[in-house]
Amino acid sequence: MPKYVYDFTEGNRDLRDLLGGKGANLAEMTNLGLPVPPGFTITTEACRSFLADGVLPEGLEEEIAGHLSALEAAMGRGLGQADDPLLVSVRSGAAFSMPGMMETVLNIGLNDDSVHGLAKQAGGNERFAWDSYRRLIQMFGKTVQGIEGELFDDALERLKDGRDDLELEAADLRALVATYKEIVRAHTGEDFPADPYLQMRMAVEAVFSSWNAPRAVLYRRQERIPADLGTAVSVCSMVFGNCGMDSGTGVAFTRDPGTGQQGVYGDYLQNAQGEDVVAGIRNTLPLQELRTIDRPVYDELMHTMRTLEEHYRDLCDIEFTVERGKLWMLQTRVGKRTPGAAFRIAVQLVDQGVIDLDEAVTRVTGDQLAQLMFPRFAEDTGSTVIARGMNASPGAAVGKAVFSTDRAVELAAQGEAVILVRRETNPDDLAGMIAAQGVLTSRGGKTSHAAVVARGMGRTCVCGAEALEVSAADRTFTAPGGVVVSEGDVISIDGTSGAVYLGEVPVVPSPVVEYFEGSGDRDDELVRAVHRLMTHADEVRRMDVRANADTAEDSARARRFGAQGIGLCRTEHMFLGKRRSLVEDLVLAGTDEERDRALAALEPLQKEDFTAIFRAMEGLPVTVRLIDPPLHEFLPDFTELSVKIALAGDEAPEKDRRLLVALKRLHEENPMLGLRGVRLGLIIPGVFAMQVRAIAEAAKAVPGSRPEIMIPLVAAVQELEHVRDEARAILAEAGVEALIGTMIEVPRAALTAAQIAEAAEFFSFGTNDLTQMTWGFSRDDVEAAFFAKYLELGVFGVSPFETLDADGVGRLVEIAVEQGRSTRPDLKLGICGEHGGDPDSIHFCHRAGLDYVSCSPFRIPVARLEAARATLACAGSDTR
Repeated sequence: MPKYVYDFTEGNRDLRDLLGGKGANLAEMTNLGLPVPPGFTITTEACRSFLADGVLPEGLEEEIAGHLSALEAAMGRGLGQADDPLLVSVRSGAAFSMPGMMETVLNIGLNDDSVHGLAKQAGGNERFAWDSYRRLIQMFGKTVQGIEGELFDDALERLKDGRDDLELEAADLRALVATYKEIVRAHTGEDFPADPYLQMRMAVEAVFSSWNAPRAVLYRRQERIPADLGTAVSVCSMVFGNCGMDSGTGVAFTRDPGTGQQGVYGDYLQNAQGEDVVAGIRNTLPLQELRTIDRPVYDELMHTMRTLEEHYRDLCDIEFTVERGKLWMLQTRVGKRTPGAAFRIAVQLVDQGVIDLDEAVTRVTGDQLAQLMFPRFAEDTGSTVIARGMNASPGAAVGKAVFSTDRAVELAAQGEAVILVRRETNPDDLAGMIAAQGVLTSRGGKTSHAAVVARGMGRTCVCGAEALEVSAADRTFTAPGGVVVSEGDVISIDGTSGAVYLGEVPVVPSPVVEYFEGSGDRDDELVRAVHRLMTHADEVRRMDVRANADTAEDSARARRFGAQGIGLCRTEHMFLGKRRSLVEDLVLAGTDEERDRALAALEPLQKEDFTAIFRAMEGLPVTVRLIDPPLHEFLPDFTELSVKIALAGDEAPEKDRRLLVALKRLHEENPMLGLRGVRLGLIIPGVFAMQVRAIAEAAKAVPGSRPEIMIPLVAAVQELEHVRDEARAILAEAGVEALIGTMIEVPRAALTAAQIAEAAEFFSFGTNDLTQMTWGFSRDDVEAAFFAKYLELGVFGVSPFETLDADGVGRLVEIAVEQGRSTRPDLKLGICGEHGGDPDSIHFCHRAGLDYVSCSPFRIPVARLEAARATLACAGSDTR
C-alpha cells in the first residue's frame, strides 16, 4: 500500500511532485531548523485516487489518524480539546504554484466548547477566540459546504455598520458566529459540524475537490499546468496572528518581484490572519514598519529571508505569522516575478556568484521576453493622472473600465480591450483578469491576490489605489476631485509607475524591442540584462532560428532580431493585391500562348521580390516555398461574381464571364485539400519553372545568395521527383546551386519519409497543415465552433494550433525524422509552422533532433532564448 502521509520532518523540496510545492517547502524549512509549526502533508497521489474514485483511498484515514495522534502528543493538546484545543489549518498545495486557485480552511477544531478553551489559551482574550471561530465557519461554509461567500460578507458588513474590523468586540463576534451558523443551517439543512475530526476530513476532501474547481481549471489552462497532477494537502498546527496588536501576519519577498531590486519588500498586517493580507480587504503596512513595531521579530525575519535566498539561490516568496512576539514560517517558494525582474534577478545572481550563466538562461522564459517587447506609455503626453496606486505588475494597459468578471469576459469576447476595476479581486475573478488588458483595485498591497496573480500572468496591475471609491453596484469609480468614471469609459493604467489616467494614453516601443532593432539605450539596466542573457543563449543553443518572411522589409527586421536565415518565404503572398489579376489571367489561359504570356508577366516581379529578400539576408539561407495557394484565395468569390454579372447583364465584362466559367470548373468543396501545392505545379505547366527561374536569376544578381527551394504538399516521392528534375535542369542552366527539399505537411509524407528523402535534401515541417490533416479539422472552421468546449472538457490542454500536439502530430514528426535520416544522414530538418515560435514546441523540436525552427520576425528573440533553454534542459536531464 502506498504511503499517503508525510510528516514535515520526513520530506524535502525534491519531493515537490508528491508533496506539492507547499508541503515540500514546509519540510525543507523544517530541515533547515526554521520555526515551522509542526504538521504533515497528504500526497498528490491520494488526491488523484480521490478524484478518480470519489472517496478517500483505502488506508488514508488511518494514516491521517496516526500522524494526527503524533502531532497531538508533540503539542500536548488534542484536536478541538475543550479546555486546551489544538487547532489546525488544511491548505492546498500543488506541485506548481496556483495562488488562490484552490482552497484553504483555517482554525479546524473550533466549536462551541473549544472556543472557550482557545480564549483561555490566549490569556482570556475572548475577542480573538470568537474572531477565529467566525473565520472557521465562514471559510468552511464557503469552501467545504458550497455556500455563497457573499452571504457571510454581507452579514459581516451589516454588523460592522461602518466600523473597522478591529473595532468589533467579543460580543459582536459571538453574535456573528450565531448568524453564520444560521446561514449554514438555512443553506445546508444541517448544523455546522461540531466534531473536529469530521471538520478535518470534510476539509481534506474539499481541498482535493478544489483541484477541479472552475477557477483552478482555468488557471491551469492559462499557465499550461497539466490537469492530472492533483494537489497535496498540508495539515499544519495553527499559529495565530489575530491575538492582538503584538501579533500579525505578512508576506515578504527577498527581492522586489516587480523590479528585481534587492531590499526589504513585502506587506504586514497587525492583528490579522494570512487570508486578510492576500485578500486585500485591509490595506497593509510596508514590511519596513515591522522594524518599529517589533524589532527582534524583524531582525529574525531578515535573517530567515537571507537563509532562504541563499538556500534556494533565488528570489523567495515567504508567508509568516507573528503570534504574541514569536515568528512562525508558514510557507516559502521560489517567488513569481515580473518579466523585467526575472531578467534583472538572473543577472544579479550571476554577478553575485550564486549561479552561472547557463542557469541564468534557464531562469527566464521566452514568454517573459515576449512580454518585455510590448509597448509602454509615452512620457510627457499631457494625459491627466486621476489617481495613483501601487505599481504591482508593470506594463501599459488601455481599455474600457468594467466592474465585474462577467462583463470583462463578455466585452473581451467581442474584441474590446477592457480594464477590470474592483475594490479587491478574489480567485473567482480569474476569468476576468485573463480577459482584461489590466487590473485596477482600490484595496490591497503588492502581495494581494490581484498583484500576485497579475504578475504571474504578465498582466498589468495597479492595486491599492485608496483614493478611488469603487462602486461595483453602480458600475462606477470616483477619483479625487470628483472625477467619475463609468463602465465603458476608457482608462489607462501604468503598472510601472502606478498611475491611473483618464482616457487613452499613447504608447511607444519597448526599450527591449529598440535594442533588438539596433537602437535604444544600452545603459538601461533591463536592456543590459537582456543583452547578456541573449548573448549567452546564442552561444549555447544547438538549433538555428530562422524567420518566416515574405518581403524584404520583414526579412531585414528578422535579421536585426537575430534570424539566421529564412525558413519559409511564402510565394503565394506575393501574388495578392494588384498582382492578383495576373493569377486570374493564368487560371483563365485557354492556350499555351496565353499561359506563357501570363507567366512571363509574373516572372520579373518574382525575380524582383527574391532579389530584395536575398539582399536583405546577406548570404544567409533563404528557403523559398513554391506557390501553394488554394485557388479560391486568388479568385473572386463565386456568389459575389455571379451577382455582379447578373446586375450588369449584357454589359458584364468578358473577363468576368470567363472567370465565372472557370470558377464553376475549379470549384472545390474543400479547397484546403484540393488543387494546391505540388499538385498545382504538376497540373498547370510552367508555374514552378517560372518561379525557379526567378529564384535562379535573383541569386545570380546577389552574390553569396543561398537559395533553398521547397516543394509544398508532397505526399508521394514521385510528385517530388518530377518537380526536382525540372528545377535542377533550370538551376544547372543558370549556373546556380540550391538545395531542393519539401515541406512535410501531409501525414503520408511523414510515414513515407524514407522514400521522400531519396529525392529531398531537406525537410521543413509545415505543422499548421500537418495538424489539420492529422486531427481531421480545419482551423478556420473549427476554432470558434468547438475549441472552447474542448478546452473546457479537457480534450485539449491547449489548442493544437498553439502548441504542437506531441503525442499525435509530434509522433509523425519523429517518424519522419527517423526515416528521413535513415535514407539521408545529412538531411537538414526544420519547422516552419506557427509552432516554430511557441516555447513548448521549440523544446519538442530540440528533442526530436531538428536543425532549426522558423517563426515570425517578432518571435525570433523568443525562439533564440527557448532554443538555448531546450539545449540546457536536455543537457541537465542527461546528467541526472
